[in-house]
Amino acid sequence: MHCLPLPRHVIWDWNGTLLDDVALCVEVMDGMLRARGLPGLDVQRYREVFDFPVIEYYRRLGFDFEVEPFSEVGTEFIVTYERRRHEAPLRAGAVEVLHRLRAAGVTQSLLSAYRQESLEQLIRTHGLETHFLALRGLGDHYAHGKQELGLRHLAELPYAREEIVLVGDTVHDHEVATLLGLRAFLLTDGHQAASRLATSGRPLLAELRALPSVLGLECMMQTTS
Repeated sequence: MHCLPLPRHVIWDWNGTLLDDVALCVEVMDGMLRARGLPGLDVQRYREVFDFPVIEYYRRLGFDFEVEPFSEVGTEFIVTYERRRHEAPLRAGAVEVLHRLRAAGVTQSLLSAYRQESLEQLIRTHGLETHFLALRGLGDHYAHGKQELGLRHLAELPYAREEIVLVGDTVHDHEVATLLGLRAFLLTDGHQAASRLATSGRPLLAELRALPSVLGLECMMQTTS
């Protein structure tokens, strides 16, 4: 049996990829919209409109930044999200997959549009510190994007581009992977709808537990057993 070589490193997205926070994001935003007399939000519509930079997502939901500056409504969302962030669980299979990749000698890191301090705190809360070579988040809460952060992170890693895989759940993750010249896999039940992710041309995964197989881990184990 011929197996494709395992990647030497996996760069993970956090929100929606390892952390299952879609329901929390929808609930917080739905409350903000209804408080302003705007149409409410459910998971289906959320996945259809969510985007980076998130200011565009807010516009699609009906926020008028001439009435309320983005900095104010963005801060309102973040304050509520941060207060309730521990309600969001890890995605099903996250710990299992992290363990399996680590046991196979694949190193891992996080590249997130989440604020660095909050990212580090949640990683400690979930007891995941030992899985990652590095945690790379942004300096603020406004989630402008991860392109520049990704370029800096790639320069830090001791691996060639062809040895690295990025795993995320948004078209933005595809765009970052394209900029960095990396392979990528996108999860279809995160922050964006599968129909939107399909436009990227990247392989799509319906569940996280499928990742070790598509990376070739199970094939490698069969040939060595």
